[in-house]
Amino acid sequence: MRSTVKKILRKFIPFTRTVDFVLCGTQKGGTTALDAYLREHPELCMANRKEVHFFDNEEHFANRNPDYSKYHAYFSPKKTHKVLGEATPIYMYWDESPKRIFKYNPEMKLIIILRNPIERAYSHWNMERSRNADNLSFRDAINTENERCREALPYQHRVFSYIDRGHYVDQLRKIWEYFPREQVLVLKNEDLKQNPYDTLNQVANFLGVTQFNNIEGKNVHSRPYESHISPEEKTFLKAIFDPEIKELEAELQWDCSEWLK
Repeated sequence: MRSTVKKILRKFIPFTRTVDFVLCGTQKGGTTALDAYLREHPELCMANRKEVHFFDNEEHFANRNPDYSKYHAYFSPKKTHKVLGEATPIYMYWDESPKRIFKYNPEMKLIIILRNPIERAYSHWNMERSRNADNLSFRDAINTENERCREALPYQHRVFSYIDRGHYVDQLRKIWEYFPREQVLVLKNEDLKQNPYDTLNQVANFLGVTQFNNIEGKNVHSRPYESHISPEEKTFLKAIFDPEIKELEAELQWDCSEWLK
């Protein structure tokens, strides 16, 4: 009954708060775990579901006059909530999303969590395989990725983009065209797993909320693998991602040598 009343009120009372941040990538990088942690913070209002998919939805922007009330309908902030946010990993990858997010809120803060692109590609394929969205072997999938992704042009392919999503530097630069670097927090997947306390309090400082307390490690949506990536597949992907990883290290002043071992 209460939820029904809220829905009715939303039609007549305009949403007066702007969403403050998005957890915008990368897919299979740890966004589900980070979203789960953020939902436990008393000062954060997260969208009522993970992956709102507003800024990558072409229908919302077909007439260049998006109805943001559809976006705001996903949020039910309380007086105790200081900051509103949501997690949709494809925003980082979707070409038009950064510009659309900027037009909505130029002060938006963006959080990105990156994972070894070799592991990310295999995890992505494993997810699509388990969903019956891809019936090819991993080797066949990455060998035919360019050809299969053409079917989605002029957009990115949401399913078969195993390698393409791992080209992080181009995606980051697209975001930095619109948002200054101080509005973009880039995290490493390993840091969230191995040291969640420091990583989450880095996020808290970035968002301007109180520090996290009583953190318990999470392993959310970790899917079992039917098989493991083969040495040949790993070598193939290392050759592709080696320049990318070294460029990322230079951009972020990171040490990603473990990604290439």
